Amino acid sequence: MFRHRVIAAGVACLAGMLPPAARGQQQPDRAAITCTNPASGASWQVMIDYPKSTVDANPAEITPAAISWFDPKDGGHYTLDRKTGKLTATVASSTGGYFRHGRCALGKPR
Repeated sequence: MFRHRVIAAGVACLAGMLPPAARGQQQPDRAAITCTNPASGASWQVMIDYPKSTVDANPAEITPAAISWFDPKDGGHYTLDRKTGKLTATVASSTGGYFRHGRCALGKPR
């Protein structure tokens, strides 16, 4: 009996590590997401490539809760909350750094 529970727990852990498509959830290979600066109203797109784990061709960490990446063009460390669409950029500078905030239209939850 104990052996069956251990095997079942192991299978459940492995299933949690599979990509969403392997768990029966549908996730696109790539997505273009529009983000907006709430202060200025300016908008831009970010391209997320899920199989390659990249955002705008930069390596990214993609989890069910958030997508994080570093953009060497502007030196920003970005975090996109996948539930709320909040985008936060942390940028280092000689004066101690600063934050930039945005809102992204994620569409349907993935």
